[in-house]
Amino acid sequence: MFYTLYETSVLYKCMKQVFKEITMTGLDTQNMPDSTKEARITRKRLLEAAEELFAQKGFDGTAIRDITTKARRNIAAVNYFFGDKRELYEELFRLRLREMCESRLNTIKTVMSDKGKPTLEKLFYAYSVDFLKPFADPQQSQRFMQLFFREMAEQRLPKNMFLDELAAPTLTAMEEAIAVICPHINERDTMMSILSLTGQLVHIMQTKVLFEGAQGHSITSINIEESINHIVKFSAAGIRAYAKRDKK
Repeated sequence: MFYTLYETSVLYKCMKQVFKEITMTGLDTQNMPDSTKEARITRKRLLEAAEELFAQKGFDGTAIRDITTKARRNIAAVNYFFGDKRELYEELFRLRLREMCESRLNTIKTVMSDKGKPTLEKLFYAYSVDFLKPFADPQQSQRFMQLFFREMAEQRLPKNMFLDELAAPTLTAMEEAIAVICPHINERDTMMSILSLTGQLVHIMQTKVLFEGAQGHSITSINIEESINHIVKFSAAGIRAYAKRDKK
């Protein structure tokens, strides 16, 4: 099979760049995964180890060797799959945000495609349950909260990552759903109501983590289901109040 001059030139440039990266990173190709399955396992272990260590020690306090030791993989694997520590950190957040976004979009779609008439209560309840689902496991929720708040303080991620990967798609889907269920509310009030709903859920999540295992106050007896039911009623009533005002 013969290549055109252009194809040969492109192929040469690609191979040259690969060789350059291997040389610069000290990549040992003999230690690279020899199967797709092994590659997936290695990548997953690196991400899981990084998530735990970044949550505990932060970005600066975590070394690549810490991650590879915990994942039982070599440093070359990080270079191979991610490039460097910063790209590994970004990929970890990107993966988690995309998982959360996909789950929320599917939840909204399911409510709106239900044969029964969708209501604000059904929509808000399903959204709330899905929002809090990743935090059902105390250990996982604490790790993610630590990671999230470290990022809020350190701000290592690209500025628009949270917006592009999670907030914007979810907000748009919720706005469209509310417009179908409650068409008389204006767009600005709809957006503010969704932000209010989300803010209440975040607060409940923080409160649960903060007071986990504590006793001696009525707030410690509030469970997730009770919290969700209150937030749903409160938020649905607010939306309807806005819609009633705008309809006049």
